[in-house]
Amino acid sequence: MSKDKPFWKTKELSQMTEYEWDSLCDGCAKCCLHKIEDETENAIYYTSVACNQLNINTCRCKNYSKRTDLVQDCVKLTTDNLADLTWLPKTCAYRLLNEGNDLYSWHPLITGDPNSVHNAGISIKDRCIVETETVNIEDHIVSWLDDD
Repeated sequence: MSKDKPFWKTKELSQMTEYEWDSLCDGCAKCCLHKIEDETENAIYYTSVACNQLNINTCRCKNYSKRTDLVQDCVKLTTDNLADLTWLPKTCAYRLLNEGNDLYSWHPLITGDPNSVHNAGISIKDRCIVETETVNIEDHIVSWLDDD
């Protein structure tokens, strides 16, 4: 790795260590929101309903290492499936780097501050509810993700 450039500018995603890969996550938690796919319109709609494993105050998974075991439809991002995950938000570091773009200036790897994603208003902090059996996610479709 070059001493002048950060790892995400010198390595392909497939070359990153597990630590480097995980550090790309900015903590926005948008991927932890339930989404509705309309196959007839070929559209994805985000909701303000978060996975029940998400701590909505920290925007981190309560059981990260067991998430795919605990949540049936939890998707583990890999270099093999990244291009197919069209529902990833346009601010997602994995998506940005996979598409040949750079990280945003508010990203914690740039700022050195894990709260910079919240301070920039990019995360779902204070904008979502936790999934319960009584929540009808269709009633919670949001458009604010399109603005980020």
